[in-house]
Amino acid sequence: MVEQKVLNELFVAFPDAILNRNLEFVADPHRRVNSYFRLDNCETREDVVAKLLEWLSRDAFKSQHFDAVWRNAQVHKYHLEGINQFCGTAFTPLDMEMIYTKLGNCIRHQKTLEFIRSGYDMDVLRNKEEAKC
Repeated sequence: MVEQKVLNELFVAFPDAILNRNLEFVADPHRRVNSYFRLDNCETREDVVAKLLEWLSRDAFKSQHFDAVWRNAQVHKYHLEGINQFCGTAFTPLDMEMIYTKLGNCIRHQKTLEFIRSGYDMDVLRNKEEAKC
């Protein structure tokens, strides 16, 4: 499993988060949001970054868990700020839309790794070539 230092950074970036007994990092444990990913197969920081982008990008820009627009905006802000803090980035909601569209739900894991290794170059996501997960 990933180092304690990386876990500590995750909890700083997502202050409401919990880690459950199934090694699921639950970024927002509110029962209506419940955004999470599994840590049991994460060995490196890069593995965690990939999971953040693949599994939390939707909640960083478009999820609609609540009827109130302002509550959904809070969810988006919390996730976007957490991703940016952990990754050391300044992604915008439009960037998150592209990240979710191109990488969300682990649809192109190799592309996710390429994106991370490029230093988060958005041009990598604009490339038409896409390898499946």
